[in-house]
Amino acid sequence: MREDQSVLPGRLVSLDAIRGVAVMGILAMNIVAFALPFPAYSNPAAGGPPSDIDLATWFFNFVFVDSKMRGMFSLLFGASTLLVIDSAAMAGRNPAGAHYSRMFWLALFGLAHFYLVWFGDILFLYAICGLLLFLFRNLSAKALLLWSLPFFLVGIGLPASLWAMLSMAQAGGLPAEAAAGMQEALRQMNADMGPSTPTYGKETALYLGSYASIVGHRTSAMAGDPLYFVGMFLWEAMGLMLIGMALFKSRMLTGDWSIARYRKWAIACFLIAIPPLVMLALYQMRSGYDAVAIFGASLALSIPFDTLMTVGWIALIMLLIKSVASDAVRERLAAAGRMAFTNYLVTSIVMTTIFYGYGLELFGSVGRAALYLFCFGMWTAMLLWSKPWLDRFQYGPFEWLWRSLSRGAVQPMRKSPPVQ
Repeated sequence: MREDQSVLPGRLVSLDAIRGVAVMGILAMNIVAFALPFPAYSNPAAGGPPSDIDLATWFFNFVFVDSKMRGMFSLLFGASTLLVIDSAAMAGRNPAGAHYSRMFWLALFGLAHFYLVWFGDILFLYAICGLLLFLFRNLSAKALLLWSLPFFLVGIGLPASLWAMLSMAQAGGLPAEAAAGMQEALRQMNADMGPSTPTYGKETALYLGSYASIVGHRTSAMAGDPLYFVGMFLWEAMGLMLIGMALFKSRMLTGDWSIARYRKWAIACFLIAIPPLVMLALYQMRSGYDAVAIFGASLALSIPFDTLMTVGWIALIMLLIKSVASDAVRERLAAAGRMAFTNYLVTSIVMTTIFYGYGLELFGSVGRAALYLFCFGMWTAMLLWSKPWLDRFQYGPFEWLWRSLSRGAVQPMRKSPPVQ
């Protein structure tokens, strides 16, 4: 998401187009959390045995979509951070002041999004990561990649350690005292992520309730979740953002690589990442969708391969943008990307209104596979409305608000008419 939307050089249209794909793609992973109880996000059997088509949809998502679209968003956030810092410096403004003002307001947007609209917010996490990103702005691409490694090591190591201990406790491989101490963690994990979990029915009842009851739940029982999410996901997100900064400095994200190089990277990343991700999906299925297996595969073991596939997706999208996409398609995608902040927030408003009790009350009643019809509809809306809006206005509505708040002054919104 990019708040500074002044006219970009032509070579950066590709970056906006990738961002457009990312803001549409993130709905493909979030749609389950919008429409079904949260245990279903990771576990296809959370509400009972899944149908064949729903299981196939989960399998495809785990291998190709889940975490990859969020990873793409994170990489692009890192790249956009460099763009905004450089833009502020070139305009004679204080880069640090401009950056930290943006992050302050982004954090507030994120908290408002979490408490008032949807619990799956990532803006607050990104704002906290942004406080650290500024420190890395002057590093070389190689140094950024090296710095990403310790963040990934912590992001993988913490959940992997917990998964290993829980697996040993299940198998009776821990001393009695240690195993007893893990029983509460196992009980909670089964409640949150296990098959046929009772949490499923409770969440269905909650989100079919009134707006006031849903917001009341977020501001009481879930009040500390934004900070919990930061502690859980900051390490991986920072690693991805640093990679994004490195890929921007190496000109991968600006469209300057050759078509052959993009093709080579896409093929290599997919060939390396797909086999282990398929094996991890099979591991979860063969466990009977056990909560510990779901946790380990989704939040620890898949991270290196998710990251590789994220880079592969970017290479593939850039390849298609450069070699296949028409000018009209590039323009539509780039417009959706320039309005990614607005499109992300509007998607949350639309989807919660469709599924929650204060809207169409569809929560919990649509199967996993059928949910993608709603994705197609929202993607179409993004592509149809973003370009006409930007033909008339300089920014998307929420981009304009973010920019105005960050600069402490109302920014011009309408485009000046062309000089005759």
